[in-house]
Amino acid sequence: MKKKVVVQLPGHARLDKLRKRYAYELEALDPVAEIVEVDASTEDLFIEGARDADALLTSWGINISRRIIESLENCVVIGVGSVGVDMVDVDAATEHGIVVTNTPDIFIEEVADHALALLMSCYRQLNIQSNLVRNGRWYEGRPRLNNTPRLIGQTLGVLAYGNVAQATVRRAKAFGMEIIACDPYVSEIKMTKEGVQPVSFNELLERSDYVSLHCLLNEETRHIMNADAFRKMKSTAYLINTCRGGVVNEKDLIEALQNGEIAGAGLDVLEQEPPAADNPLLSMENVIITAHVASATTRMRPETRRRAAREIALALRGKWPMSPVNPTVMPRVDLERWQPYPMDRGPNR
Repeated sequence: MKKKVVVQLPGHARLDKLRKRYAYELEALDPVAEIVEVDASTEDLFIEGARDADALLTSWGINISRRIIESLENCVVIGVGSVGVDMVDVDAATEHGIVVTNTPDIFIEEVADHALALLMSCYRQLNIQSNLVRNGRWYEGRPRLNNTPRLIGQTLGVLAYGNVAQATVRRAKAFGMEIIACDPYVSEIKMTKEGVQPVSFNELLERSDYVSLHCLLNEETRHIMNADAFRKMKSTAYLINTCRGGVVNEKDLIEALQNGEIAGAGLDVLEQEPPAADNPLLSMENVIITAHVASATTRMRPETRRRAAREIALALRGKWPMSPVNPTVMPRVDLERWQPYPMDRGPNR
């Protein structure tokens, strides 16, 4: 009998046949499981339909709360189709012996491209320059950049030194930038071998001409960029955020920009998405905002969906997944460690 994998169904989305809609996921899941859509318009409705699920597949819609997790009777794995897993109560899942997986290596290069694009847009004031031309103020463009230092030799500080940060650093080095990084979970030896100077959080803020955020959103990082942090930054510095909006206290960021405590920001993520029409960030010429699109390419959605489904399929076959975000759950689950083999052999079965 096939296992049950539950996905969240927005109440209006029954447009295609199920097998067509989940073709990418079923490439991995079809041999072991069936996909069942459950109404997620309320938490109660979702619990009612998902209670007997063997796995959940999510990246949008309702948060997988402790209450939902405590209602699950058979669940082995929660597969998240993104890098961030802040929509899942990972601690509750761990307590209940449920593995949570993500897709950490699908769109590394895309997000790094976008982070550097935001940085370069801030550096060359592209938002301002474009508006000047559109408003018939051609000759004001060059004077706006006369006091802008060359990018070569400027300092990029990255908060967290994971896959995306490392890819961003490789790009920034090509422009001659000096790199510093703060990440207590990465060894100083690794950083220094890669030409990156490890620093404390305060030193990162004080020295950086550009601060690029690459951390996960959790209790440790929520609002880590707050009024105190902005006061420590250079008044000429820019903030770049391609990770999660909740890492930044948006109210404090707005005040820091209004008070000239920092020079500007390039943001792909916000605390509220989409932003309210009266959000002051939308009217600031020194702020560039994109619509949480850093990972978006033709490759992103298909490969993310395939990868999230492969993680679930491994767990439902009794194997340890490739990308668990809560490996401390391992002693509490009956999943077998396996060693990946070359493609012509597949995993050890």
